[in-house]
Amino acid sequence: MSIDFTVERPIIAVTGSAGKTTTKSFIASILRTRWIIFESSDYWNRTDHTEKHQNEINFIHRAIVLEYGMAYPGVISKHCKIIQPNIGAITNIGTAHIGNFNGDIRGIAAAKSELIKGMDGDGHLFLNGDDKQSKLLHTKNFTGVLKKVSIHNPSDYQAKNVRYTVKGISFELKLSGKSHTFSIPYHGEFHVYNALLAIAIADLLGFTPEEIKQGLSEVKKPRHRLDVMQLKNNITLIDDTVHAFPDAMKGAIDVLTNLEGEKKLAVLGSMAGFADQHEKVHKDIGRYVAEKKIDYLFTYGNLSKNIGAGAIEAGMNKQQIYHFNRTSMDQLNEKLLKTIKPNWTILIKGASGLGMVDTVEFMKKNLG
Repeated sequence: MSIDFTVERPIIAVTGSAGKTTTKSFIASILRTRWIIFESSDYWNRTDHTEKHQNEINFIHRAIVLEYGMAYPGVISKHCKIIQPNIGAITNIGTAHIGNFNGDIRGIAAAKSELIKGMDGDGHLFLNGDDKQSKLLHTKNFTGVLKKVSIHNPSDYQAKNVRYTVKGISFELKLSGKSHTFSIPYHGEFHVYNALLAIAIADLLGFTPEEIKQGLSEVKKPRHRLDVMQLKNNITLIDDTVHAFPDAMKGAIDVLTNLEGEKKLAVLGSMAGFADQHEKVHKDIGRYVAEKKIDYLFTYGNLSKNIGAGAIEAGMNKQQIYHFNRTSMDQLNEKLLKTIKPNWTILIKGASGLGMVDTVEFMKKNLG
C-alpha cells in the first residue's frame, strides 16, 4: 500500500558497503519519471557533501535521494543530523574499511546501523534479506516499517528467474500479486539487489510497474562500473576500474564467470584499507578466482601478489598467474596483448587510484 507523502517529502538515504551509488541512481531514475527530485552527485557521500546538499535542496524538489558514506563510527549519525531521512536503504554489510574497525565486521554493522537510529522513527527501512552480515544490523528498536528484498530467500520483494545477457540482467518480481519482468542495463547479481531496493521504495511511493520499468531502463550508468564492451575478434572486455573492495571484487568475478567466452582472464588490482588483514583478504579473493575456474589471473599492485598466492593454494595452475608491481603497467599491458586470443572474456578490476583504466584504454586502442 502506498504511503501519503503530501505533507512530508520522501527523503531517501542509501548506505552500505557496496552498491550505494547504483542503488541511488536506480531510485532517482524511477522517481524522475514523475517528479522533480534532488539527487546527490555520484560518490558525493561525505558529510561535507551532505551539508552542501542541505543548501541546494528547495521547494521544487518533490523527493530527495542521497548517498551516505562512512569510513569511521559516527559519520552516518552526522549525515542524519544534517538531513534526516524518512526512508532508508542499506545495501549490504561487507568488509570495506574494516581496517578502521579493528577487523571486526560487527563494528561496520554498528556504524551502518547509525542510519537506522538516525532516520525518522516512523519511517521505512529496506534491507537485503540474502546478506548474512545484514543480520548484524541493529534493527531491534526500530519502530518504523521494515521490509526486505532478496533473490534466494523469501522476502517482501523476491526476484525470480534471473537471466544474464551481454546487455544486462532481467528478472521477474511480483508487485501487488502480479508478476512483472524487469530489466537493468547492468551486470552482476548484486545489481539485482540494488534494483530491488529501488523498486521496493518506488512501490511504497505509489509508482506503477510501467514507471519503474521506464526508470530502470533510463538509469544513468556510472562510467567504468562493470562496463561490458565488445572488441574485435569477439573479445569481451569488462571495465570495472573505480572501486575495489572484496564484495565488489567477487561480484565482478561472478560477472566474468556468467558471460560467454572460450577463456576467462581476470586482471585484479590491490585493495587498500585492510591494515594487518591485507594478506588474508587478498588470498581470499585468489581462492575465489580458483573456485570459479578462471583460466588466467593477472595481478597488479604490490599487495595483489597475495591474490595469486591464494589462487595457487586453492589449486590454480601457477603457470597461468602473472604478477606486476605498480611500476610495471607497461609490462602488464604488453603481456595481456600477447596472451589474449579471439573469443576470450577479460575483466579489469581495481580501485581508481591504481589507474587501471589506462589498461582498459590500451586494450581498446590495440584490440578495439
